[in-house]
Amino acid sequence: MRHEPAIRYARVCGFLVAIFVLAVAGKGLAWAQGAEPGQSSTQTAPDKGTEPQNAPELPKDKDKDKDTNPNPVQAVEDKTRQAAEMTRDAATTGLLKARDWESGWITGVYVGRNRKLVPLTAEQRRDYYLRQTLTTPEAYMKRMFAAAIDQARGTPWQWGSEWGGYGQRFASREGQFITANSLAALGNAKLGYEVRYDKCKCDGFWPRTRHAFVRNLLTYDRSEEHLHPQWALYGGAFGGGALSTTWKPGSHNFAAEGLQAMAEQVGWGTLLNFFTEFSREINRKQGVK
Repeated sequence: MRHEPAIRYARVCGFLVAIFVLAVAGKGLAWAQGAEPGQSSTQTAPDKGTEPQNAPELPKDKDKDKDTNPNPVQAVEDKTRQAAEMTRDAATTGLLKARDWESGWITGVYVGRNRKLVPLTAEQRRDYYLRQTLTTPEAYMKRMFAAAIDQARGTPWQWGSEWGGYGQRFASREGQFITANSLAALGNAKLGYEVRYDKCKCDGFWPRTRHAFVRNLLTYDRSEEHLHPQWALYGGAFGGGALSTTWKPGSHNFAAEGLQAMAEQVGWGTLLNFFTEFSREINRKQGVK
């Protein structure tokens, strides 16, 4: 069938996402364990000189004996309760991290307002590409959100409205995104173009909003001073959209799909720049320090 490649890709992406979620959960659990206060191992010894001589033997405390020798069922209950508490703490840590727009999962890598743009090395470009494409939660969360919109719209309709259809839409979005990002990274490296968003050094809502929009269309060259059109970014978007016609069901025009992907880049890119630009203000509204 025509959509068999998408099904296979969905299974692979699902497997990768499952591994990634487990890794993130493990990291959150490590945060929770690291945050627990350590108990002091030093105890003050009793002053033996104050003990009475020939003190009568006191009766044994049966409850104390029970505490020092808990039964297996009680031990299992205690371990289960501790695991539940650590899991809750890890989940809380993950939610706080997700709420932190300024340094969290949504905005990604950017250059702060008071920092100077310095040309990226080849190693830094490679690290940025991996973080933006494969190794961070936002690389998958954004595609999950886009796939949810496709699911609500029912496009393509041949994939249906069940969970299987959502999996195919997510796989399609992920494949298109990886293709677009790979092409853009190669093009930007060849041209020496800047791939990070730099926060505006201006003040005011509208000047900063304009900066967020313009930087989605223009970027700096190797000098970090002269702006040029985002040739690689939009060329990659066109290539990803055109390639997606090979696995989408039905008849699709590769040029039309490519142009639609470029139009989506205008919208999604501007929105991402906007949230990055105002991430500190968003954090303040949420009470996140």
